[in-house]
Amino acid sequence: MTMKTVIENFYKAFNDRDADTMVSFYHDDIVFEDPAFGTLHGERAKNMWRMLSNAQKGKPFKIEVSDITEDGNIASAHWEAHYNFSKTGRKVHNKIDAVFTFKDGKIVKHIDTFSLHKWASQAIGFKGWLLGGTSFFKSKLQQQTNHLLDKFESNS
Repeated sequence: MTMKTVIENFYKAFNDRDADTMVSFYHDDIVFEDPAFGTLHGERAKNMWRMLSNAQKGKPFKIEVSDITEDGNIASAHWEAHYNFSKTGRKVHNKIDAVFTFKDGKIVKHIDTFSLHKWASQAIGFKGWLLGGTSFFKSKLQQQTNHLLDKFESNS
C-alpha cells in the first residue's frame, strides 16, 4: 500500500468514525503532535483518535483530505474537519496541515499544524478570539484535552 493510499484510508476511516481502522495505520512507536493535545506517544496517540471518533458518533461531522504528497518516507496532506464543538455547540471548520513519517509501511510520526487562534475563535467565540493565540490558552487547552484523554483511557 502506498503512503498516499494509507493517508486516504486513514482520513476515510476518520470520516466514518472508525478509530480501529485509523489506528491500524499507526506504528506501535507512533508519535503524534498537534496544538490541542501536544505530543502523544504509542497507545495514548491511538486512544486520542478512539476518543475523538467516539465523541463524534451521531453528530454532524465531515473530514476532507487533499494535496497528499510523498517523498521518500515522508508524506504530507491538507485536511479539513467540519463539526460542532461539544462544549459550545459552535460550528468549527478547522484547516490542518499534516506531515507523516513512515516506517515499516506504517505511520510512525504524525504532526498536525493549524491555527489554534482561528480554531478557538470558532469553537469558543469572543473569549477564544481574545485568548486563543496565547501560550496560556494553549497550555490550558492541552491540560484539558489530556485530562479528557486520561478519563477516556481509565474507562476503556
